[in-house]
Amino acid sequence: MYDLENAYSETRNIRSLASKLGADLFGVANLSLYQDSYGISKPLLSRYAFGISIAIKLSNEIIDRITKEDPTEAYAHHYRQVNALLDNMASKIAEYCKNMGYEAVSIPASQVIDELKLVGIISHKAVAALAGIGWLGKNLLIINEKFGPRIRLASILTTLPLIANVPIENRCGKCTICVKTCPVQAIKETYFAERPSSREEALDINACNKRLLEIEVQPRFGSRVCGICVKVCPWGKKAAA
Repeated sequence: MYDLENAYSETRNIRSLASKLGADLFGVANLSLYQDSYGISKPLLSRYAFGISIAIKLSNEIIDRITKEDPTEAYAHHYRQVNALLDNMASKIAEYCKNMGYEAVSIPASQVIDELKLVGIISHKAVAALAGIGWLGKNLLIINEKFGPRIRLASILTTLPLIANVPIENRCGKCTICVKTCPVQAIKETYFAERPSSREEALDINACNKRLLEIEVQPRFGSRVCGICVKVCPWGKKAAA
């Protein structure tokens, strides 16, 4: 039986825990609204009712130093460091849910299980959008009103009854800065209120993935980082100002 008062209480408790652990953003998603184009996450979604989304803000100083020619070693290191922090936070939040007598699983911040499609077992961005962390932008990144796309995400799936947030409608409007600035022209000028009908409608996945792989194999970086669409987004620049 769904106890509304207890759900509010547990949502506050986990929000407080996430904040103490260092999360800059927190939200709860109703996973019944989750849509999976590839069917990869269906086994998980059948077990869990709620998704917890947490985010850490990236360093403005590091993001602003990125160029098309050089993502910088600093960004590659920062990317890995923040992912590790998120994984630790997510693990502790999942453990809290388990200690309350419910099932929970933490999903690593940067886990890829299909190299060609560039997808994980669940989409952190889809969970974050449903959790009201931000909207899915034209670059298919989560755009937070305060920090823009200058965030990294992790997710926790749980059966613990919680209070879900409301998704935010797309606020990119007519802006095409990320479209025009992408080094490989991977971002398509597509408008959608909440989500495109498919990733391919909004993004050339192959072009994006090829650039990321080319950067990853370079000893200086060792990670799939580019960061141009993160850097140029006006919402993120407002946060950095």
